[in-house]
Amino acid sequence: MPNNQETVHMPHDTGYKYLLASKKAFLQLLRSFVKTGWADQVDEFSLVRVDKSFILQDFKNKEADLVYRARLKDKEVIFYVLMELQSTVDFLIPYRLLLYMTEVWQDIFKNIPQKEAERKDFRLPVIVPIVLYNGPAKWTVPLNFKETLDGYTLFAEHVLDFRYILINVQAYDEEELLKLSGLMGAIFLLDQAKGPGRNY
Repeated sequence: MPNNQETVHMPHDTGYKYLLASKKAFLQLLRSFVKTGWADQVDEFSLVRVDKSFILQDFKNKEADLVYRARLKDKEVIFYVLMELQSTVDFLIPYRLLLYMTEVWQDIFKNIPQKEAERKDFRLPVIVPIVLYNGPAKWTVPLNFKETLDGYTLFAEHVLDFRYILINVQAYDEEELLKLSGLMGAIFLLDQAKGPGRNY
């Protein structure tokens, strides 16, 4: 029988996942809340949603995820969106993202000929990890993976690292969201009005 935490946040996760399964909604999320130059270069035509959920056994009741493939300047990129929509902050997020990213790459290796993978010019696609969070608690999890490693400063560039994009629903004020003309701003406003952790 699922515990209370699972019962509360899983339907909400599913709602966001259903919404962001629309390529238009996902593009609005990128363009409105990811403040980088490349976000505007992603077009709807290049987006392909991966109809697969990369859920690990140890975390199978923790979250919903969404995966998109796109091309930017003839380079393939994968957007991995982890929906962390619960009342508490999970400090295992960077570790979980690492596991999911390696799962995505492993899945690619499983589906291409070995000779292709062994070519000198073969490159895995970039994975851009994104965390969508709507809890009331302040997000204090390190954005850089290396900061979760004990003594990482001692080894400089020799430690594994990546930085995920955090989209914190509760961090935006009403005026900022009202300026956005797209659907995602309205959804974030509705989410804030009903309170974090509730279904919309």
